[in-house]
Amino acid sequence: MSDTVGSVFLSSTIKRLRYYKTLGDRTFSQLDDAAFLVQPNAASNSIAIIIQHLHGNMLSRWTNFLTEDGEKEWRQRDAEFGVHPFTKAELMDQWEAGWACLLGALEALTEADLLKTITIRHEPLIVIDAIQRQLSHYPYHLGQIVYIGRMIKDNGWQSLSIEPGQSAAYNAGEGIKDPANALPSKP
Repeated sequence: MSDTVGSVFLSSTIKRLRYYKTLGDRTFSQLDDAAFLVQPNAASNSIAIIIQHLHGNMLSRWTNFLTEDGEKEWRQRDAEFGVHPFTKAELMDQWEAGWACLLGALEALTEADLLKTITIRHEPLIVIDAIQRQLSHYPYHLGQIVYIGRMIKDNGWQSLSIEPGQSAAYNAGEGIKDPANALPSKP
């Protein structure tokens, strides 16, 4: 890999997104099927609804990313927020399909693509801005997923980050759990 701002931007974006996906994966591994349908209150989404939304968004935004509007005509955004009888396995299939589409599109980009213009809902955006837009959107929802999972598991929750009281050990290099959280090094 070359050591240019564009190549580092792409590799760090992909690395960061893989880390966020891992947070979801590690949350889901702690939950049973019923937990995916828990809505903290009537105004809140369940984990299932958030997965449905991410799936729809990722497929719409990243399918033919450089050549088609990011809001596809076939997307049914409102339906993503409905309650559907999906099993955990079906939701995991949606989760994986969305991430495969997103990561595949990003991995196919070149540095030369970063200043091209794409559209989302007919709004022109340079590719860097479109990526940044999604890089803020997806972690927003991942935080919701983790928070709901943590509420459901309560004292049975297995932390996804530094445990309370373990910061000193972590900072001393004794507690690094996930090297994906580190920024990419220069080649």
